Order: sequence, then structure tokens, then C-alpha cells
Amino acid sequence: MNSVIKKHGHFKSFDGTKIYYETRGEGVPIIFCYGIGCQIHNWRFQSRHFSEEHTAVVWDYRAHYKSEKPKQIENMSIEAIAKDLEILVKHLGYKKAHFVGHSFGGQVLFKAFELAPEIFQSISLINCFAEDPVSNMFGNGSVSKIFKLAKKTNQMAPETLKLLWKAAVDNPLSGQVAGLLGGFNLRLIQLSDIEVYLRGTASLDLGCYLTLFENMMNYNATKILQTIKCPTLIISGTKDAITPPEYQLSMHKAIQGSELVEFPYGSHATQLDMPNLVNVSLEKFLNKKRKTTKKKASKKASKKTSKKAGTKKASKKKTAIKKKASRKTTLKK
Repeated sequence: MNSVIKKHGHFKSFDGTKIYYETRGEGVPIIFCYGIGCQIHNWRFQSRHFSEEHTAVVWDYRAHYKSEKPKQIENMSIEAIAKDLEILVKHLGYKKAHFVGHSFGGQVLFKAFELAPEIFQSISLINCFAEDPVSNMFGNGSVSKIFKLAKKTNQMAPETLKLLWKAAVDNPLSGQVAGLLGGFNLRLIQLSDIEVYLRGTASLDLGCYLTLFENMMNYNATKILQTIKCPTLIISGTKDAITPPEYQLSMHKAIQGSELVEFPYGSHATQLDMPNLVNVSLEKFLNKKRKTTKKKASKKASKKTSKKAGTKKASKKKTAIKKKASRKTTLKK
């Protein structure tokens, strides 16, 4: 078995913020974009699998884990993260890449597509959404109310909110609650994945997190969906209560030629619930894209060959006519 080449590093983005990334393997790049507050760890099944034939790229958003916080809070936005992604592609020396987004990662990809459509070979969306997923979450406005309260508390007593936040996510029951709410399928996922997610979330800078969360609520990419022309795969979990299947169905209807795959029992983290099945779906989609590209290249090459052959034939005919005319002139003389 060949050893997989692993690399990691940082690059400076447009505002000087250092962004962390990791690459595994060699070949056509696939760049993975996680959900808000999530981690590179969430992509471990996919990065291992696809690094066998591709370069699998994972990275941390600004103010997430190994990436720096921006100096200006105004640069804690979806647009800033989308710019980071575009710069990451250039930093790694790629002209194009395949992109896979989970949850909030979909919004990042939509904004990045608006800014730089030329870098997209394909888009795969897992449990994603194009507009505010919070207002109607769980069929009521409870999450919006909790967010407004958290924002107000952070402005008035940030240290108190930090303590409350840490206590909430460190509670042993938090993982079970997250699962019951539809964030994870407790029968399929490894509990350690939920623990890693909760510990990671507790370590984030709350001011940056709340700013980005509000930006996520206000961002609407529905108009961008209609402009997406690259191959697109949409994966939906039927048991996802955070962003129910209707979110993915509406995106499927808006993105021309997109494919929709529904996973029974999939939660809001389908790539962790059923990693092997998700990998197979992604692989099938990418292989189809590869075959289509080869077919187009073959047709293009065939047309060029036919054109050359036609030009050559026309040239020979022209030469023959010239020779015939020359012989006639000689006979007259």
C-alpha cells in the first residue's frame, strides 16, 4: 500500500489573517468546507478515502481552531471566508477544484462561486441550505430568540456568557440532546465525534462565533443558485431536523441539472452517520463528471482532427488544380 503524502501550513489571506489548511494525497483536488463551529475532524472519513486518488484538502475557517481571528470584526463574515477559500485555491497552485460543503459550508461555497466561478469543477452539498436555517428551526422561532438573548448577554456580560456556554457544551447530556434534536443520529454516529464537536465549539471565541452566526442568518444565496452551471450533487438526510429535506429539495429545483440523493435516517451530519455510503455517492458523482469531461475532450479532439483532415484534403485539391492549370499553360506555349 502506497503511503499518502500529507502536508499542512498557513497562508495569509486578503486582510493578513493566517488561515490553516491540510492536504492528503495527490491528484485532482477536492476541497472540503465544514459547518459553522465544526472541525477538520468532521471530514476524516472523506479525506482518508479520497486521498487515495485525489488531493483531499481540509481547512479551518477564520477564528476556528488553528486559523487566526481577524483583527477587524467586520471581516468575520461569509464573504471573508469565501475570499479565504479563493486564496487557498491559488496558494495551493490550483486553477480549478471540486468542492464539498456541509451545512454552513454550502453558504461559503455559494458566495465563493459568486466571487470566483472559474475555480469550480463541481459542487457537492451535504445537509446544506441557501438561506436562514434558524428562524424556522424545529418549526418555531426558539433558536432565534436564544441567539438574540446570547448576543445581548455577550454585549453586557461577555465573561458570564462564556461560562454559561462552556458549562452547557461540557454537560454530559449535551451530546444526547444534540442527537435528539436531529443534529446527529445517535444509533449510527460514534459518540466520540459528538464529544469532539462539543469540546471544539466550547473553545471558540464567542464574539466571532456570534458575529458569523448572525451573518449566516442574514445571508441569502437563492439568486446565486440559478447561476450555478457546474455539476452539482445535493445530499439530504431524511431525519435532519436542523435543515430538513425541503431545504435541499428547493436547492435541487433551483440549480439546473443538479442531482439529489436522499439518505434514510441521515441526520444533520450524514457524512458522519453513514460515511461509506456518502463516500460512494460522492465517488460515483465525481467519476461521472470525469467521464463527461473525457468524452467532451475526445469530441473536441475528434473535431480538430476532422478539421485538419478537411484542411489537408482541401490543400491537396488546390495543389492538384494548380498543377493541372500549369500543364495547360505549358501545352498552349
